[in-house]
Amino acid sequence: MGLSVVRRHCIALLILASFAGANAAHAKDAPAKVLVLGDSLSAEYGLKRGTGWVALMEQRMAKDKLAASVVNASISGDTTSGGRSRLPALLAQHQPTVVVIELGGNDALRGLPLTMTHDNLLAMTQTAQASGAKVVLAGMQVPPNYGQDYTKRFSDTFATVAKSTKAALVPFLLKGVADAPNATALFQADRIHPKEEAHPTILNTMWPAIKNLLRS
Repeated sequence: MGLSVVRRHCIALLILASFAGANAAHAKDAPAKVLVLGDSLSAEYGLKRGTGWVALMEQRMAKDKLAASVVNASISGDTTSGGRSRLPALLAQHQPTVVVIELGGNDALRGLPLTMTHDNLLAMTQTAQASGAKVVLAGMQVPPNYGQDYTKRFSDTFATVAKSTKAALVPFLLKGVADAPNATALFQADRIHPKEEAHPTILNTMWPAIKNLLRS
């Protein structure tokens, strides 16, 4: 290899390095982005647009002066299998800083195996982390009529995945709503989906974990 060829090769490497450095700096300086991958509890089912907890979170970010945006990729009726299949494309498109996984409730409603729910939550968490995003798992609980054993194992699934991946965990998305003294009044007629007035409580439950990751 002649001297001129070596020189050109070195110049090319320097140019590539400069582009890589510029891209890394841009990624570091770019505003944070939160991707919410959820079901009807995050998709404003039965609510006026802009009144669900995800929309309220954008308002909270502005109030707390956090330079971040929100992408709500929640779909009513979605399961962990659906979320797992959708996530890679969403990560590639939005390149989020934080991914909130709020799925699993419909798995229980459909009687899907807990091993499937666990494997899907684990795969989604690991996929998001591999992309460079931090993860918040929103835990869910099922009513006692599912049986004490199933109820405990379902709830434990979220904690198990969070512990094995070191993801942030919010143990119960509907804390302060489903277990409130006036719980019946906080739900729509189907007794599954919270009313508009319950969503600020849901945000208060979710926000500390999300804010912590945005600031870390």
